[in-house]
Amino acid sequence: MNAILQDWQTRFWQPQDLETPVNLWLRRGRGFAAIALLVVGLLIGLINGNLFMVATAIWLAIAVAYPVHGFLILYCLITVYPISRVVTISLRPAQNLLSTTLAVIPEGATLQSYRNLFTEHNFALWVWNSLVITVVVSILGVIVAATSAYAFSRWKFPGRNAGLFLLLSTQMIPAGMLLIPIYIIVARLNLVNNVLGLALAYTTTAIPLSIWILRGYYDTIPFDLEEAAMVDGATRLAAFWRVILPLSTPALAVIFLFNFLGAWNEYMVANVILKADEMQTWPLGLNSLIGQFQTEWGTFAAGSVLITVPVVALFLYSSRWLVGGLTLGSVKG
Repeated sequence: MNAILQDWQTRFWQPQDLETPVNLWLRRGRGFAAIALLVVGLLIGLINGNLFMVATAIWLAIAVAYPVHGFLILYCLITVYPISRVVTISLRPAQNLLSTTLAVIPEGATLQSYRNLFTEHNFALWVWNSLVITVVVSILGVIVAATSAYAFSRWKFPGRNAGLFLLLSTQMIPAGMLLIPIYIIVARLNLVNNVLGLALAYTTTAIPLSIWILRGYYDTIPFDLEEAAMVDGATRLAAFWRVILPLSTPALAVIFLFNFLGAWNEYMVANVILKADEMQTWPLGLNSLIGQFQTEWGTFAAGSVLITVPVVALFLYSSRWLVGGLTLGSVKG
């Protein structure tokens, strides 16, 4: 409490060096306005029993006193609102599905939509297929990108710059333009309706960006470390395995996460390659709930919630590697 009062005095009451009287009283007026908004809003809200008015008064007071914090709070609320609507729809009884109430927990909330996912649909199979494909793509992408980026970083060979430019140019091609050539290649390999065919298609599109990120990170690792290892008797491959890869853990984690998230959420390529019901991934499975005349919105929302939870948990757990790996690889030093 003392820290809050001291910050309040410093921010709104104590004069600052070279500050004009007008600016001083403007700062003090902003502090008084924040207190007045908070007190009046709380009183009116509590008298009327309106919690929304109480929350609005608190936000207005914060926005006046700390504009940046107020903006961030408002931005977070706008971002979270659509998610809360999905959760609400997944909990609504079938007869109240089209209700316009704004309550997060609807009246007569039920878990029937979640039960329908597992009893009337193959939701567990959809998730399992997606998980297998995603893990294969993430691991293959890391292996291929780690070795390829090392070659681009450490050796100068004919076509090196052209190869890097070609890899970069593939990221400029819209995904829709790649559907036909990808399908033709997968069909000639007899991998249509096969998890391996979809995994190879995903890996091919994920590798170029992975190589660019890892190549920039490898450039920040001094070559002297590898030379020291080779002087001690290690081969080039051993130096790469024992020196470069352990130092590249943040960048490898970034590549793994990018490949995981990209393969986990992809729909267009999967819709072209996978046609059999038992091979569907969760995006295809949820899309099958949308019919021509009727849509199972409650079940669809329940599936969306269940799919989002593990991805958000994984992202929050690994966010420190995501940010650290990108920033460390951005500057050559």
